[in-house]
Amino acid sequence: MFSKNIVTAVLLSLLIVFSFTFVSAAEEKPAAETKVPSETAKAPAAAAAVEEKPTGDFTVSALSQYIWRGYELSRNSIVVQPSATIGYKGFSANVWGNLDTRPYFAGTGETSYPSTWNETDLTLSYTKNLGLFNLGAGYIYYSLGSLNKDAPDRADAQEIFATVSLNTILSPTLTAYKEIDHYRNWYFLLGVSHTFEFNKMVSLKLAASASYLLSTYADATLFNAGAGYGGYPKFDGNSQATNDKFSNLHDGTVTVSLPIKATGYITITPTISYVFPLSDDAKYEMKGSGMKGTATPADRDSSFIYGGLAASFSF
Repeated sequence: MFSKNIVTAVLLSLLIVFSFTFVSAAEEKPAAETKVPSETAKAPAAAAAVEEKPTGDFTVSALSQYIWRGYELSRNSIVVQPSATIGYKGFSANVWGNLDTRPYFAGTGETSYPSTWNETDLTLSYTKNLGLFNLGAGYIYYSLGSLNKDAPDRADAQEIFATVSLNTILSPTLTAYKEIDHYRNWYFLLGVSHTFEFNKMVSLKLAASASYLLSTYADATLFNAGAGYGGYPKFDGNSQATNDKFSNLHDGTVTVSLPIKATGYITITPTISYVFPLSDDAKYEMKGSGMKGTATPADRDSSFIYGGLAASFSF
């Protein structure tokens, strides 16, 4: 298993490489490479009038664990996560869900339950390309069920978000999420990625991300009572919730995937991810919020390795 220090170094190295490469490209790019209006006017009229068609993607993933923003939402079970996305002229709609095939709840020891569908998310978004930049905004509704029949119900969540990405090396993307319902927080996510194409069928994709969590609401009493909400409190060194609000670097993720084009429409993708805290505050919080069956929250895990297989049909 990779150590946290090694993976953190990889993440920082990717960000540094991006910064250096972007500056170098800006300095060395010949002016002649920029298309001028007169050249655009020479393009065939038919090319400018290419009809934009609707796009679609249907994906089913089977993963060894469900980890979301550093939080452990399943344990010792396979999760199945179907997703459907339809897009047209920058607008897109996505429905995503999570099926836990063997739900677990730390409050009952190692007891397991029949498979449970415990989350359905709806995302509506719009993206606009502006040359070097891609700008986007959207809305997410999280319909959250209990993790099993004995676990407390989780209050639904709603988020609005804005994102900006650069069409350059590593495709750096910054997204700001604001929860506007029960949990009231800001979550900032910076990600980079790069794909190496071996041939027309097989590619290797490397991705890394780092986040910052800024809570605007915390209620330790509700959180500790298992009410299913209570905001994002700060945790002390014993991984116990306090009434202070969390405000610090949160989770980092490094992902390696191998997209394989089985046909022109179908892609099979093995993937593996390593998730880890980026600060001591995040470590205490991720332990305190975890599902590991230990009497002392401080003994729980705060970093996770998980992976699986995804099958996609796209047009």
